Amino acid sequence: QVQLVESGGGLVQAGASLGLSCAASGRTFSSYVMGWFRQAPGKEREFVAAISEIGGSTYYAHSVKGRFTISRDNAKNTIYLQMNSLKPEDTAVYYCATKLGGYSDARLAYRYWGQGTQVTVSS
Repeated sequence: QVQLVESGGGLVQAGASLGLSCAASGRTFSSYVMGWFRQAPGKEREFVAAISEIGGSTYYAHSVKGRFTISRDNAKNTIYLQMNSLKPEDTAVYYCATKLGGYSDARLAYRYWGQGTQVTVSS
């Protein structure tokens, strides 16, 4: 079993930057594809970004490409999401998640989830 703990959320103004972290337990962290998802009030949880097991490949939703950067440090069992040029529509609870077996942007493909961290972007 993998336990995930997100941190770094907060309230920022539009145009600002914010960084999120997700720390994972377990000794097989480098075996997992890691992803970030978000869920705004009244909306479905949606894919934001994912990174391959050793970080060689990254994937982004169209809405965040060019503004967000996902990265990982397998020595620290941690992934990161650097968010720049934030917009009010980025306001959501952000979740990290893990999966085995390659990249996917499908929420149901991810097995373990963190508790989420709130990001609020004011206009």
